[in-house]
Amino acid sequence: MVVVLSGGGTAGHINPALALAEELQARGAEVHFAGTPAGLEARLVPEAGIAYQAFEASGFDRKHPLSLFKGIAKIERSAHKAKKWFCQIDPDVVVGFGGYVSIPVAHAAESMGIPVVVHEQNSVMGLANKYLAKKATAICLTYGHAACALDKAAAGRVELTGNPVRRQVLEATRAQGRELLGVPDDAELLVVFGGSLGARHINEAVAGLKGELLARPNLHVLHVTGPKELDQVTEALALTADEAQRWHVMGYLDQMGAALAAADAVVSRAGATSLAEISARAVPALLVPFPHATEDHQTTNARAYVEDGCATMLADAELTGPDGAPSAAFRERVLALVDDADARAAMAEAARAQKASHAAENLADVVCRVA
Repeated sequence: MVVVLSGGGTAGHINPALALAEELQARGAEVHFAGTPAGLEARLVPEAGIAYQAFEASGFDRKHPLSLFKGIAKIERSAHKAKKWFCQIDPDVVVGFGGYVSIPVAHAAESMGIPVVVHEQNSVMGLANKYLAKKATAICLTYGHAACALDKAAAGRVELTGNPVRRQVLEATRAQGRELLGVPDDAELLVVFGGSLGARHINEAVAGLKGELLARPNLHVLHVTGPKELDQVTEALALTADEAQRWHVMGYLDQMGAALAAADAVVSRAGATSLAEISARAVPALLVPFPHATEDHQTTNARAYVEDGCATMLADAELTGPDGAPSAAFRERVLALVDDADARAAMAEAARAQKASHAAENLADVVCRVA
């Protein structure tokens, strides 16, 4: 079986595609990836050892109507190029994960009678996926709420699979994570991160709780600030040598799977990849959705997770008061997460019941059936 995966632009599109690739390859499939020449996928996919083909694609700027015609022209050229590529590799199915590049690849497949599967990571469907869902053979969702964007005909082709997570996240152990981070086995670990770019407001609010958190002698904090925020957070924390033994600050961590395996609790944004990894590892969490996400989809992502009892949530605007200090609500929720082991156990049990770690298998089952 030959499978083409397509998507790009953000890690939220690429990571689940790579997780599916791992599962399909384990089943003996030949996997190819179609992305853009210069997007993040152009680096991450070849690094994963997957055959890569680049296609030009772009959206349009409503303020500049001519950009629409340029975008359409790129899609048409790329669709023609994709047809020639398909004649060489003879795919059985194409899977689109979002991003404009998936449009010409799917168009080429449809014109050649190759079935298309769409996977949506968020609770609100992206533009490319919403468009491709009209003709897709199967529409795989992480959240049932995303089906609200579909017409009745498309809704009949929906399957809830979850959001695939890479094996390096699923297979990391607590012992490995603790050794990597230098955290004792018997210590409690709170992990704070805001996605790959960081989250300034979360950083500021958590830094304001330094004294109260470090007053708990068995607590360690792993604070992943985001590369651009590292210097500012380091200055704001002003950690002494002793404090730095338990408050671990870094700009970026490329082994988040190990960190989550080691964690007892998490404070995080609610992006698709972050939430999928937190869910798959069943880590109790306080979620602070990014308020400027398209159609506020992070809040919708988080709300679904909270309603299932897997986490608590607080709006970004409620993190701090008028004076910039941590709000009473943020303080209470963070300290409750740290202090209440029974509440954490209940959240973890609820998360495990979702079986999010099976998402790659679920999606692969659909892809194989469609192929």
